[in-house]
Amino acid sequence: MDFNASLRKAVKTGTVFLGRNKTQECIEEGRARLVVVAKNSPESVKNMVNGIDIPVYVYEGSSIQLGKACGMPYVVSALAVVEPGESDILNAVRV
Repeated sequence: MDFNASLRKAVKTGTVFLGRNKTQECIEEGRARLVVVAKNSPESVKNMVNGIDIPVYVYEGSSIQLGKACGMPYVVSALAVVEPGESDILNAVRV
């Protein structure tokens, strides 16, 4: 599975919220089905996802690379996938 391709497809065809605040909101409301955080995310972001009952995927690249993978021209430290759309991204955390 190509995670970047799956992520981009989820952003285009599904419901994905980008950014720390929107991600936290989705977690608190119980809408997030998958949370993705960049490897170099600030400690506040890592603490936000520590111990939640939602699958968390640590993106191996930087927040700049995560933003590019989403097709966005800005930094993305965290994102929440609410609906994957036509993407298979939810399989990223299944082993």
